[in-house]
Amino acid sequence: MSKTNYGGQAVIEGVMMMGKDKIGIAVRRSPDDIVIEERELKPLDKRFSFLKWPFIRGVVSLFRTLIIGLKALNFSAEQVMEEEGEEIKPLELALSMLLAFSFAILLFVVLPAGIIHFIQGYIDNNIILNLFEGIIKITTFLGYLFIISRFNDIKRVFRYHGAEHKVIFNYESGQELSVKNARKFTTFHPRCGTNFLFIVILLSIFFFSFFGRPPLLQRILYHIMLLPVIAGTSYEIIKLSGKDSVNPLIKLIATPGLWVQRLTTAEPDDSMLEVAILALKTVLPNDERDEENE
Repeated sequence: MSKTNYGGQAVIEGVMMMGKDKIGIAVRRSPDDIVIEERELKPLDKRFSFLKWPFIRGVVSLFRTLIIGLKALNFSAEQVMEEEGEEIKPLELALSMLLAFSFAILLFVVLPAGIIHFIQGYIDNNIILNLFEGIIKITTFLGYLFIISRFNDIKRVFRYHGAEHKVIFNYESGQELSVKNARKFTTFHPRCGTNFLFIVILLSIFFFSFFGRPPLLQRILYHIMLLPVIAGTSYEIIKLSGKDSVNPLIKLIATPGLWVQRLTTAEPDDSMLEVAILALKTVLPNDERDEENE
């Protein structure tokens, strides 16, 4: 069994995998052309040991994953658009990212807080009020995933997401990395980012129940300010849920996130599994990479 927990994400027509000291991105530009990018990873926690402390490491991991993920998406978009004879400009990319972040804050923070602000006068119990806010967040999250999963381009990204999970399961099983072996595994992985996001929503119901019913702007600020605390706690739960022996409570909390992966992953074809395998091989230690290539 592997001592390193590898992970990654789907990108446009490809997969990004992250190792201990490097990341690998594999993008299929055409049926016969796969571009592989290897980049050095210099984690801050190697320089500052306190960043490895429980809960703090979750916040560090969140921001590091966001930055690396955006760069990987940018690289994949450049490869695909270059193959199609188009070019993505830095300003266009920056505006797209800004709009995406703004939309996420509006949809998952401002909208639920706004709805609660208008209905709180009809609900006396703070626990019930926060449960309603949690239901609104979960419904919004699931509805958003369901809608975007209907688009063909997103469907392909979700299939690459499934390929990423299958290949990681293949590696963790100790079997030779191959399309044939990877095909046997499920697309649902406990360390998935979908699990993380869903656990963040669940924990927010608990954390915000201590803040009563503040004014609208204050409520929105509380949500944003507490995000690092909730993210750090969610990260620890995700790490525990990925172990061979899982505490029943941790398993209970993590299980709904596995169900949500029915929306964010799909069965990949063999060409997608091939791309995911190449991305993972890029970040393996040299001795393991040589064994896989034999």
